[in-house]
Amino acid sequence: MNKNYALKDLAEVAKEIIAVAKNKTLLFYGQMGVGKTTLIKEFCKQLKVLDNISSPTFSLVNEYQTATEAKVFHFDFYRIEDEEEALDIGVEEYFYTNNWCLIEWPENIENLLPLDAVQIQLTILEDGQRNIQL
Repeated sequence: MNKNYALKDLAEVAKEIIAVAKNKTLLFYGQMGVGKTTLIKEFCKQLKVLDNISSPTFSLVNEYQTATEAKVFHFDFYRIEDEEEALDIGVEEYFYTNNWCLIEWPENIENLLPLDAVQIQLTILEDGQRNIQL
């Protein structure tokens, strides 16, 4: 999947990712301000998350409940300084629960990521649209 999109297209983009993702661990790459958290919020909306969605910058992980009583885990490793911090919260256990794991700044825990995780690269285009590559 390689697609340009505007903010109004987020619901469609999130639905498409859910449909084509071969694994429930999604790695969101992109510079600060590219829209990783915004896309994750829409992703959670499509998964029928009942909780308020916010970036877990300080807690490292937020757990959300869906309308079907499934769980979605949202990670933000922007502020992590050592992979040991991720190990301390049991990050590897989360990845193998068969729940959705949505990870911002995965490059900061590169050695801990599942090999079959889905990589999503977001970039800002000159016209303000975003490009997404799966």
